Amino acid sequence: MPTDRVRTSVAALLQGDLPLTARPFAEVAKAAGTTEEAVLEELREMKAEGIIRKFGAVLRHQRAGYTRNSMVAWEVPEARCDEAGRIFASRREVTHCYRREPMFLGRYSLFTMVHFREGEGAGFLEELAARAGAAGYLVLTSVEELKKTSMEYF
Repeated sequence: MPTDRVRTSVAALLQGDLPLTARPFAEVAKAAGTTEEAVLEELREMKAEGIIRKFGAVLRHQRAGYTRNSMVAWEVPEARCDEAGRIFASRREVTHCYRREPMFLGRYSLFTMVHFREGEGAGFLEELAARAGAAGYLVLTSVEELKKTSMEYF
């Protein structure tokens, strides 16, 4: 059974990039002072507890051609927020979807981040607004990325 020290060490080591080796968890284990099996057991437990959602590659969307990025604030009636959130979240163009309180400017409660390649997305927001029952929306287009990092907890 892994200890709290192992859990904290493994979590801290996995906040960054996985080692690009044939057995990345063996490298993590070595750095944590434990075995590969203990690391894998700890990861299974953290997954079962909902602490870890998934492992995946992080795509640098600008370098992949997705240069049109906007936050969209949606004006959705309170009674439709859950359904509208599901509609927004179901679209591949939407990477983040949040409900926030208090409402921004007294009318916008749902927020999404949308990403497109140049020349794509015409009509997308109008179609999404109609499907979600949004009375309106406000587009906040990204002009410059000043900082983007993942949170480090340990």
